[in-house]
Amino acid sequence: MADPRVAAIPVRECGERLVDVRRPGGAAAGRGGRGLLVDARKQEGSDARFTLVREGVLHRLLRAEALLPDGLRLLFVEGYRPPWLQRRYFEEYAEQLRALHPDRQDAEIHVAASRYVSPPDIAPHSAGAAVDLTLADADGRELDLGTRMNADPEESRGACYTGADTIGAEARAHRTILGTALTQAGLVNYPTEWWHWSYGDRYWALSSGASSARYGPWEQPSAAAGS
Repeated sequence: MADPRVAAIPVRECGERLVDVRRPGGAAAGRGGRGLLVDARKQEGSDARFTLVREGVLHRLLRAEALLPDGLRLLFVEGYRPPWLQRRYFEEYAEQLRALHPDRQDAEIHVAASRYVSPPDIAPHSAGAAVDLTLADADGRELDLGTRMNADPEESRGACYTGADTIGAEARAHRTILGTALTQAGLVNYPTEWWHWSYGDRYWALSSGASSARYGPWEQPSAAAGS
């Protein structure tokens, strides 16, 4: 996300609403008319905004789930992230890097932090365009994909990178299954985080060759979600 080409992508906001992945309804419903399987680890108190994504993103997630082998499901962990929360995450990680590298200048810290946490002004999560997710079996048990979700490069020694070759064969196979389904459904991966996928944001536009992003930052998700 530190690449200036990402920030240079224009946003042509399409106005698409935010929807709850647990209750897609109608033509957007997944297998058997159900929503996605949701893990509540990112819920803060009674705030359920983390289950919201843009409608186009949800359509593609449900398509990806339909492409998975029998007995596997997507396990959704986080979607929409308010701009104030994204800013907090970015600043907290930048502070960690400053403590580890006190000799670095602020500009260097900003670039390094941006490789793992999106700067608030371009963050796909704050546009409702990005999801953090993994795989589960038919009983909802999370599968091994090599690292815990949100493991940073320092903690995981680079194993959080999607293409890392330091993980086991089973975890690699699971990443391949997840990535194949999501890519076929039209989402793109941020390669320093195997769990992070998006559609319609600036990074997606740069990766896919689109001339502009479809989704910009969203400030008031509760009104948009209609819940």
